[in-house]
Amino acid sequence: MRRLLLPLCLAVCLGLPSPGAALAPDADWTPIATGIDFREYSLPGPNHVFVARMDRNNPQVILDAGLAQGNLAEGTEVVSSIADRYHEAINTWGEVWGQRNQVVVAINGSFFDRKSGVPWSGLIQSGWYAKRYGSLAGSSGFVWTMERNAFIGECVDHRPERQVVKFLIGGETLPIDGVNVAREHDALILYTPQFDQTTRTSESGFEVLVEMTRPTTILPLPAMAYGYVREIRDHLEAAEIPFDHVVFSAGGKSVNALRNAARLGELVGISMEITDLGEDCKSPDPHDWTKAYAGLGGSFVFLKDGEIVEVDEPGAVVRNPRTAVCFNSDYIHFIVVDGRAEGYSVGMDMGELGKFCRKQLDDEWGLNQDGGGSSTMWIDGVVRNRPSDGWERPVANALMMIVVEPVERSTAFHPGQRVAVTSPSDLWLGPGTNNWVRSTLLPTTQGIVVPHINGLDGVLAKGTYWWKVGFGKTVGWVPEWALSPSTGETKGVPEIFVQP
Repeated sequence: MRRLLLPLCLAVCLGLPSPGAALAPDADWTPIATGIDFREYSLPGPNHVFVARMDRNNPQVILDAGLAQGNLAEGTEVVSSIADRYHEAINTWGEVWGQRNQVVVAINGSFFDRKSGVPWSGLIQSGWYAKRYGSLAGSSGFVWTMERNAFIGECVDHRPERQVVKFLIGGETLPIDGVNVAREHDALILYTPQFDQTTRTSESGFEVLVEMTRPTTILPLPAMAYGYVREIRDHLEAAEIPFDHVVFSAGGKSVNALRNAARLGELVGISMEITDLGEDCKSPDPHDWTKAYAGLGGSFVFLKDGEIVEVDEPGAVVRNPRTAVCFNSDYIHFIVVDGRAEGYSVGMDMGELGKFCRKQLDDEWGLNQDGGGSSTMWIDGVVRNRPSDGWERPVANALMMIVVEPVERSTAFHPGQRVAVTSPSDLWLGPGTNNWVRSTLLPTTQGIVVPHINGLDGVLAKGTYWWKVGFGKTVGWVPEWALSPSTGETKGVPEIFVQP
């Protein structure tokens, strides 16, 4: 059960200095988890501002993005549900599979298509480059890397020769034409677990399922993320995407190239690169996107290298509810400003938001996120602010502050052991109920425990231990409580490819 780190109600801070006043002492902040504090400001205007800060030098706390409904393909979800979805789910922080998220703070994220729920900008989630940023399309948003670096990306480009998959036995190198988008006729598309349960493709193409040893993050050549070809699907229905796999899907002229390159069990390398070209889309920028772990698009950069940026666009000069990310060398700040409530909180424009972040928080950089009725701050099970709609508005994604919990494993079973299903249970595409259900298992069904190449045998996630089990030709993840040792026969156990 989630441990409530905040009291149900914090006293409203009254009579605090105006945005131009000196910084308040740390005594005004309330610790809510290791490396994470909270403070509520009551300011002239009036304005109520909710701020969570994360110590970026504390190795136990990280940032990540969360996806509505767990996928990019469609759908929205309220921030509190997104936070619950990823709480106690496993992550890949530090390139170690199996640590768990203790989600402490979550705010709404980037702007998105209101009909489909697809974010307008790019997205990086748990080290997976899940949606490409628009090439040469202006500011690319907030980024957090595995080296604990934070920055606001500028105009970026994806050089075609730097987005590749290499098949290391035959030596063939193929270009990746897109990531998690609909497969066009002659394209080779990479689908990651963030896309959907399946690739949503037609039977006219050719697909290759690859089990990864690490997420397909930003790794410029010659660096690569490696995986093994597990299945080759020729003119079949859309492939399912397990939590640690990717699918290469080819159509038209790309089919023969992929068919000739892929071999079962082959080691595959994937390299993708982002070139940051600065504010003018022409000048090389010092931002290094390598090993980006979390990233979401934003809109106005209102604070840049300690200077407040004058933004005169219509959406920036009116007072509205706001969500923002601001930071300096010591802290990452999540900010939510309530608005559209006369007598309680009127909201801020970009200039006022910049002054608040610089003067009150001593920040050097600030980026505006989706705001208005979307503005929400969730802390350890409670929505702290007052969303202007009167309730949480469903959004496409969220940014989260997370305490990293260590890997825990069970020794109840071992790879190669025969097991039987003892209670009705779903078969999942990954360890944890935040993944997709592949099928339903009935009691007495016989299977065999499959070794996991990333060592997640018996891993703890979402409150229970999980095992990868093969049932005939179907492999998936089963909670430990639904299994028992068995001496019965299993038929049609699939051939298991393990890392050489």
